[in-house]
Amino acid sequence: MSEAISRKEFYREVELGERIGNDGIDFGEGVLESLDFENKVQEQIRACFDMNHESYVKNRLPSGVRLPSNYRLGVPYRNGAPFHIELEGGRYLLYDKKNFLYEVTFIEKPAFYNKKTSDGVNMSTIANEIGKTKISVAYSNECALRDKGLDCKFCNINATKDRFAQLQGIEWKNPKQIAETVKEAYAEGYQRITITGGFIPERREVEYYIDVAEEIRDLTGLDDFGGTACVGAPADLSVIEKYKEAGYSAISSNMEIWDENIFKTICPGKDQICGGRQNWIEALKEEVRVFGKGNVRSFFVAGIEPKSTLLEGIEYLASLGVVAIPLHWLPNPGSELEGHRAPKAEWYTDLYQKTYNILKKNGLTHLDLYRSANVENSIFDYLYDMDGDLLPFERHNADAVQFLPAV
Repeated sequence: MSEAISRKEFYREVELGERIGNDGIDFGEGVLESLDFENKVQEQIRACFDMNHESYVKNRLPSGVRLPSNYRLGVPYRNGAPFHIELEGGRYLLYDKKNFLYEVTFIEKPAFYNKKTSDGVNMSTIANEIGKTKISVAYSNECALRDKGLDCKFCNINATKDRFAQLQGIEWKNPKQIAETVKEAYAEGYQRITITGGFIPERREVEYYIDVAEEIRDLTGLDDFGGTACVGAPADLSVIEKYKEAGYSAISSNMEIWDENIFKTICPGKDQICGGRQNWIEALKEEVRVFGKGNVRSFFVAGIEPKSTLLEGIEYLASLGVVAIPLHWLPNPGSELEGHRAPKAEWYTDLYQKTYNILKKNGLTHLDLYRSANVENSIFDYLYDMDGDLLPFERHNADAVQFLPAV
């Protein structure tokens, strides 16, 4: 059972997570070697991105830790980072330089991670756990925009493939592999899946997503399999209907950047290949028409553009019924922005609170967030929880953060 915390303490934990996101985390002597990755501890699988400050191949890395409150933190590796985890007397202790902060536990490994598909592929390379009830599949660990020199400047998907595909056995996923993995994960208690990946030609994308949905429905027997299709803005907006017809209950097109000129510079492929920024907006409008308010999501890489323009975009999309979510920008290794710095932790906590207020004002609920976004245990989940907007399964979930009554 987690320790109930006050709102003030919760915000301290959120700020700690943002500081770790900015500065990285290191592991003391013997920590990584002591972790039971085979049976207990969930490791990082770089199926799409390397979400560390520097690539690390000497040992396996854990996917994250929990604080005593059960608040979940990522652990982006950086050698010599001020934040570090030490193994002392059989306990794992988190420090900020020499200052002890919390005893932590590592994120548990799902059972399906140790299973294989019928053709012998490790299911951990097919789907990644992103919460107690959600998985995410990166069907492609590369992006075709590289061939045109149009990669998004913050993205390291192609560099990640170059460094980790062979090392971790990550390849293109076929629909049968995905469906078999989904069946095993759902038998374990998972309920929702996001299908995502790098850019591929538009016609192949639609056909592939349809094939995946058909395989999942056939193998699981579920008409509604809790699927979110994460896709690029199509040139022909009528194809959006096909994702709905295939059985997906939610859809996502990630704008990443709102400011028009910064969008062109940071996302040249999305600007030039997908009809430009306005076509992304039109695609999101059509997705809301087809899938309904709250069943459409768009992520933003927060920290590259001014907060004012980012909030302008979040406000506009939320008014349409889009669950618009900013994510902490980590200047990934191998991206063109590697070595840059994200804004301060306080910048992010303020952005998240303002975003949450916008979502609520526009009638977007916790269930809308849950259905559309491949995040769980995010800052927004906890903000909804604090206000009493709990998901049905959270009411009896010992792994949820418990909040003390507001004073």
